[in-house]
Amino acid sequence: MRRFGSRPAFLTSLLLTASLAVGCGGSKSSNDDAGSGLEKKTITVASLPLVDAAGLHIAVQHKFFEAEGLKVNIKPVAQSILALPALKNGQVDVIAGGNYVTFLQANDTGQLKLRILADGAAEAPRFMELLVPKDSPIKQPKDLEGKTVAVNIPNNIQSLTFNEVLKANNVDPTKIKYVKVAFPEMGAALQKHQVDAVHTGEPFGTDIQRKQGARMVLDGGGAPVTDLPVSGYLSTQDFVTKYPKTAAAFQRALEKAQQLASSDRKQVEQVLPSYTKGIDAQAASVLSLPGYPTSSNPTRLQRLIDLMMANNMLKAKPDPKTLLYSPSSK
Repeated sequence: MRRFGSRPAFLTSLLLTASLAVGCGGSKSSNDDAGSGLEKKTITVASLPLVDAAGLHIAVQHKFFEAEGLKVNIKPVAQSILALPALKNGQVDVIAGGNYVTFLQANDTGQLKLRILADGAAEAPRFMELLVPKDSPIKQPKDLEGKTVAVNIPNNIQSLTFNEVLKANNVDPTKIKYVKVAFPEMGAALQKHQVDAVHTGEPFGTDIQRKQGARMVLDGGGAPVTDLPVSGYLSTQDFVTKYPKTAAAFQRALEKAQQLASSDRKQVEQVLPSYTKGIDAQAASVLSLPGYPTSSNPTRLQRLIDLMMANNMLKAKPDPKTLLYSPSSK
């Protein structure tokens, strides 16, 4: 089973994937003055093939970035943690769909000074699902004790939130063995019985169920974690300090896209086939979507930070207001 753990390999592939880049704003903006004050008019965004990042692609489709005088080059990445070195080194400017736990921990240990430009996704019913093969002996949550469960990154947002769901269903999380399997590889791992179950997110959950007839045993986006923020559009203090107007332009465009994603799921359905593997228009129409927050909220982020602190995943408790980028504070 292939792993996605090689940082040098990622950095090399990032430089070689220019042909995969998706640019917006190639034509002259309808506003001749758009972007005239931006410190940097072209930025690179590393993006995961998840529904979390739909806002980015909606912003491209509707030319929201172009209206701001900004060109965005999108480069795919399998796991947000693989893009962390490139973000730190300035090879990418923003990570789209990056899970908050990874980057809050990186901020906590001093690997980078995190700044959140916008929320990406929040937990919602069936956005995350615990799936087993159709012939699995696992029939109820308690049967998961002693079993192996695949997660994209161990000791991270998936296990953190799923442990809360397990406890709510009278299952002891310490009796679950989490193993690392990248989202795109989970279907194969389940089919080959390399794991007993997969805790996966959309669009992979729907794809696995369609192709294998896999069964959901637990709703990973249900109570008590519904509405918990899980991912966002992440950058660094260096970036927002050096390019404050560029960061603000990206934020404005993205928030417009999030408004569309939140109010009209057809907007999400239209862009998903363009950047996700195996999801056509029909599949997109039945996906379980996350919440798409339309603005960053310190109180919402505080809820996640408190949960991480309760599980000893942070050494110090950060102030969410200092993590959320606000142009008005510049």
